[in-house]
Amino acid sequence: MILKYCRKPVASILAGFLIFIAPAAQAGGSLAGSKGDVRYPVTIPWFTTGGCGKAYAAYISASGHSAFAATPIVPQTEYFICGVKLNAPSQKAAEDLALKSCHASKSKYKVTVAGDCSLAASK
Repeated sequence: MILKYCRKPVASILAGFLIFIAPAAQAGGSLAGSKGDVRYPVTIPWFTTGGCGKAYAAYISASGHSAFAATPIVPQTEYFICGVKLNAPSQKAAEDLALKSCHASKSKYKVTVAGDCSLAASK
């Protein structure tokens, strides 16, 4: 008797759960908007010039395997250098290429006070 009266509410509750669960299952394909595996927090000071802020924003919005590498970002330090690789074939390739990009930028600008390049985040 109870089953007779509860059948419709139970079906509508299950349908409501499916509405919320199905998009979460599909979202696994894209990495856009994700910070990925964060090694250390990236806080770019507001007074900085250069493209590192834009590069980090591009890293966050990239939909494929990407990585962001930088020298230590310390508010008291005047310089920091970064490198990014977006939409690489794999996470490992993105990490390697981001580190190469950071080291290339460091040698290009000949900044010695910035510290060594390391991976900040990858996905």
